[in-house]
Amino acid sequence: MSYDKLNITGKKATKRVGRGISAGQGKTAGRGTKGQKSRTGYSAKAGFEGGQNPLIQRFPKLRGFKSHKPVVENVQTGQLDALGATITNATLAEAGLVSNAHTQVKLVVKGEVTKKHAISLQGASATAIKAVEKAGGSFKAVPQVGRPKTRTEKGKKADK
Repeated sequence: MSYDKLNITGKKATKRVGRGISAGQGKTAGRGTKGQKSRTGYSAKAGFEGGQNPLIQRFPKLRGFKSHKPVVENVQTGQLDALGATITNATLAEAGLVSNAHTQVKLVVKGEVTKKHAISLQGASATAIKAVEKAGGSFKAVPQVGRPKTRTEKGKKADK
């Protein structure tokens, strides 16, 4: 007996599948024939597209997407001796070791430090700090140097 044909109010009529060919949803029970989705216990994770690269992974590769991850430039300890006693983003930019004075800079170990330096950068590895302090210098972590704001950036007219 099919629940669809009964006129019962207040009960939810559920279709019982896989109960023989006369029931209308027998044999394969509406799952089709063969394949992973026809088997008992099948459950794919959200967004799975059968081995094809899922949409959520394809999106960043499309045009118009760019990374908002800040670029951190590295400076090596062996490059410090050619510079002065105080080292900041500006001095590194003038020496051509970083692209500009407004990027994040991290000091890493490669080479030796023989002179005393007072270093003010955004970051340094623990071994780089030890190498600088061993040579008699000091390291101070400072925030990233921001670019100066101009009047035209805020939508205002530039002074003439």
